[in-house]
Amino acid sequence: MSPPVDQVTSDPKLPTRAGVVIIGGGIIGVTTALFLAEKGHGVVLCEKGRIGGEQSSRNWGWCRTMGRDAREIPLALESLRLWRGMNERVGRETGFRQAGIVYLCETEQEIAAQEAWLDQARQYQVDGRLVRGSAAGELAPGAARPFLAALHTPSDGRAEPSQAAPAIAEAARGHGASILTGCAVRGIDIKAGRVAGVVTEKGRIACDAAVLAGGVWSRLFLGNAGIDLPQLQVLASVFRTAPMSGGPEITGAANVFAWRKRLDGGYTIARRNANVADMTPDSFRLLLDYWPTLRKSYGEIRLRFSGRFFAAWRMRKRWSLDETTPLEAVRVLDPEPRQATLAEAKSALPKYFPAFAAMQVTESWGGMIDVTPDAVPVIGPAAQIPGLFIATGFSGHGFGIGPGAGRLMADLVAGDPPVVDPAPFRLERFARAR
Repeated sequence: MSPPVDQVTSDPKLPTRAGVVIIGGGIIGVTTALFLAEKGHGVVLCEKGRIGGEQSSRNWGWCRTMGRDAREIPLALESLRLWRGMNERVGRETGFRQAGIVYLCETEQEIAAQEAWLDQARQYQVDGRLVRGSAAGELAPGAARPFLAALHTPSDGRAEPSQAAPAIAEAARGHGASILTGCAVRGIDIKAGRVAGVVTEKGRIACDAAVLAGGVWSRLFLGNAGIDLPQLQVLASVFRTAPMSGGPEITGAANVFAWRKRLDGGYTIARRNANVADMTPDSFRLLLDYWPTLRKSYGEIRLRFSGRFFAAWRMRKRWSLDETTPLEAVRVLDPEPRQATLAEAKSALPKYFPAFAAMQVTESWGGMIDVTPDAVPVIGPAAQIPGLFIATGFSGHGFGIGPGAGRLMADLVAGDPPVVDPAPFRLERFARAR
């Protein structure tokens, strides 16, 4: 089932020209649109389904620096700065609250992993701290058993996935951007070796630049344009509860579960470290790219053979710009959650926090995450097609670092000094593996 998402009404008319066309209306696409529009650029955002309809509304709602890959930390810090002022910036509720995040540790091995991350993060003046003993329990009151330690970052926060992307899209429109939903982009129109426009199912839009923020659809889209993007998909499952009292205010996780309190008083809950990767033909094509990560993350990714293998095998990989595309066949990707995974979290959580024993599950859903071989996104220009920029592969981190990523992409497209160093996010870093 798809979680509820605030609806954004499409502009009625397809513009014939724009400075920049953004392909994809998730959190990355809408933040890029907002910051480009604020810079005074003419922007058209095209979304094949609805704004925030896929993983941008299906994630946990965490906005964190804690635990990020060192390459992502500057982007995460900038994102948190932007999140703190986002409600005021867009004049709408995104749900952001700076409530802090805590990782609860039960073993010395978990503690060692958090200490190793802190050693890397200190160079960025991150406010994370590791506390032991009774101080760990004080961070998440109501626990029924003690924890050895906890990693706490008070500057981290949470936001509402069902509200954030739509609110930011409406703000971008307020700055002059056109927002088109139910309008798939079929491909890039190239003239004289560079982007001259995009072709949508409703017609052509001339433009000087295009930004692909297509989430799990990015590999398919770029493959049709002759660009090899190493990206796979994993399934994340989530459930939410009815409003309840007595649960922790802080956002947090232990080894088996993760929780976030929502604005309505209920909780969004997931099984931590248990995403499902369905085997597809791309799983074998990209095996060498992903093998180091699979070895390192053994036990956290659950491989599964399902009907998705044959569905992916049958899906067209090439089309002309006057043909109906696979992008138009699936307006909103709405996978079934894995209930067995959710049952593990539902069973474990009350044993640690008795307040959850009476929780009422009101809804569950699945979402497909776009994952790169090193779990770090691609943000930057496509060298093969001047004028094309790529922002994808956020590997489950996109919602939290979305504002910073959108700001960085807007800077790159506009030719302005980038807010953070974009070098770690270049697509070319994967060339050797391929």
